[in-house]
Amino acid sequence: MKKEYQQEIAKVVAAVKKRGDLNHVYFAACGGSMAFLQPGEYIINRECDIPATVLPAREFTTRNPHDLGKHSLVVTCSHSGSTPETNEATKFASQKGAMTVAITFATGSDLEQNADYTLHYSWGKGTDAADLNTGVLYGFIFSLLKAVTGDGKFDKGLAALADLEKIAARTRAQFDAITKKWTSELKREKLIYAVGSGINAGQVYSFSACWLQEMQWINSSYINSGEYFHGPFEITDFDVPFIICIGMGVTREMDQRVANFAQQHSEKVYLIDNSKFNLHEIDPEFQEYYSQILAGVVFRQLAEGFAYERGHSLDVRRYMWHLDY
Repeated sequence: MKKEYQQEIAKVVAAVKKRGDLNHVYFAACGGSMAFLQPGEYIINRECDIPATVLPAREFTTRNPHDLGKHSLVVTCSHSGSTPETNEATKFASQKGAMTVAITFATGSDLEQNADYTLHYSWGKGTDAADLNTGVLYGFIFSLLKAVTGDGKFDKGLAALADLEKIAARTRAQFDAITKKWTSELKREKLIYAVGSGINAGQVYSFSACWLQEMQWINSSYINSGEYFHGPFEITDFDVPFIICIGMGVTREMDQRVANFAQQHSEKVYLIDNSKFNLHEIDPEFQEYYSQILAGVVFRQLAEGFAYERGHSLDVRRYMWHLDY
């Protein structure tokens, strides 16, 4: 990870320690940025006593959490730094006395101006995975957890960032032919369901809402594995396509149960099994957490495959950037 990003993270963590008595970590953003923050909520809730909550930025301000105040840390994210709802959420949190941290690609953006602290990341082809938004988020989360818990085990999580680019490149090569085959088979589908849970929930939601609905105009819905058998499984049929992400950790059994049922009743079930990723460089205790980043690599390959097969650029929008709304 770039030294400047490490310094920004260290500055935020030091400020949290100095402030003390942290009682809640809130994550607030919109769309893909909100989905990107979801692993932060998951990891914090799994690793320490401080609760964490991720919310759409507009709901965060509308809900006005009762405990939001001077002992809260609010992390917001916007790639451009200009998302109105995210900026409003950041200002709202500051007015409540919370410490605010913005994660953004843009330097000098409105979001950076509205937040107490900013964590920047790099973007674009050729960028080392540790310097992308997910790398910076993990660097921050593991550094924060080490500071608030005093547990040195999180150094193992931080150390994994050094190998992240190599692992991501290996995963892209592993799934290149597979994702091309899948998108060739699915290119004419009018509706595709995406299923997952746990550490993968953000990636699966983002694939459904952003890659398929927003960027490919394919009808889709994200289904949490824990909810599949409480209504959604009734739409399962031989010609209904499902892309199911099976996690490595505590939610794996739940994901696998969905996959087993769907495969019995649908001929179009596609599995992204995180246990198939080669994560040998990463300490076993942190492999579940990093597996969702690799699932994201595969989901992006699928999105790019759909764009090619359907002749529909990922940059094309019907309403976004064209209309006021």
